[in-house]
Amino acid sequence: MTIRDTLLVDLALQGGGAHGAFTWGVLDRLLEEPWLEIEGISGTSAGAMNAAVLIDGHVRGGPEEARKALEKFWSAVSHASMLSPFRRTPLDMLLGRWTLDYSPGFVVMDLMSRLFSPYELNPAGVNPLRGILAKCVDFDRLARAPIKLFVTATNVRTGRGRVFRNDEITPEVLLASACLPVMFKAVEIDGESYWDGGYSGNPTMTPLVRECKSRDTILVAINPVERPGTPRTARDILNRLNEVSFNAVLLKELRMIALLQQVADPGHSEGALWADMRIHLIPSDLLAELGYSSKLNAEWDFFCMLRDQGRVAAQTFLTAHGPDLGRRSTCDLEVLLQGV
Repeated sequence: MTIRDTLLVDLALQGGGAHGAFTWGVLDRLLEEPWLEIEGISGTSAGAMNAAVLIDGHVRGGPEEARKALEKFWSAVSHASMLSPFRRTPLDMLLGRWTLDYSPGFVVMDLMSRLFSPYELNPAGVNPLRGILAKCVDFDRLARAPIKLFVTATNVRTGRGRVFRNDEITPEVLLASACLPVMFKAVEIDGESYWDGGYSGNPTMTPLVRECKSRDTILVAINPVERPGTPRTARDILNRLNEVSFNAVLLKELRMIALLQQVADPGHSEGALWADMRIHLIPSDLLAELGYSSKLNAEWDFFCMLRDQGRVAAQTFLTAHGPDLGRRSTCDLEVLLQGV
């Protein structure tokens, strides 16, 4: 690719547990492009953690340090899970399958989560990610970072999403953004309880539109919008329900952009901001093939495979659409209006 003038871009990073290692790979490749300048990142769950680690590393030493910080974070997550009961069976390893569907530890956890709440199973609220985040991110430095960070968590009482910004980010905020209510107690912040941000924005696009100058947003999607066939098992049904609910708010915001782009004169400044957005999508066909249980697979080999797939997806995007950045949207938003 020819050398280009610097272009401001925003990133929108979805959450999805261990599948967030795919996003790590995407970011690792994008950070190699000197002409891409990140202005803001909106992230939820694993996307929020990727964003916080990247920004802190970037402040410390630019793109290269950000890449090192991301690798350090995912390595720490894998290392912390070495004694986890969520392990693949020998047969799965032999056949090269990443699923945990037949892992005794996962099967027990899956059954227990339908009978008991985390307040009964984990009353102390133990979460190894708390210590990892404290070691991998300097939150005082993050508060002063020039790259804007927007992290979404869902207020349990109101059901509405709350967007936390740089100077509000703490380990508890990131844990709240990733708090699946069947696995962890709600995280309390400022007297309010929060669950996973995916229920109210995965990720939230609004702050990128309102608070950033960039008109180009690169969305890294790790939750499939479409899946072939109809799920039949209880586990697959619950997984699909989560995917649909986690994508709902994002799709609503993207439909708003598509509708406003069809209007010659949006009529007011807020509408004009939304209509001017150029949306770009980096998807993964692989993630649609992986089941829910693999989101809890923290093996280093799995992380590295997803990272490599993320790098490939980012390279494919840059090759096909790099010249379009700063010029036009490359995501067909009109498809989202079909049937509306």
